[in-house]
Amino acid sequence: MATGAEVLRYLIPTGGWVIAGDTWEGVQFLEAKPITKQEFEAGFDKVDAWQKQAETAKAAEKSALLTRLGLTDAEAKLLLS
Repeated sequence: MATGAEVLRYLIPTGGWVIAGDTWEGVQFLEAKPITKQEFEAGFDKVDAWQKQAETAKAAEKSALLTRLGLTDAEAKLLLS
């Protein structure tokens, strides 16, 4: 589950805000254009989806690399231990 700070970094990557906790009530916009509470709350689902997509892509890249090297996941773990 995404944190409030991750949501704000996703929605306003240039910064200009601070957050205390993970709720809308803890957000302060200092130099950023404010977003709405609805945008903030919807951002949790967007960040969770983005993180899941990134994890899936990383797993696919890892699998492709192991296949090219002719290694199983267990063999790679053994080499790295």
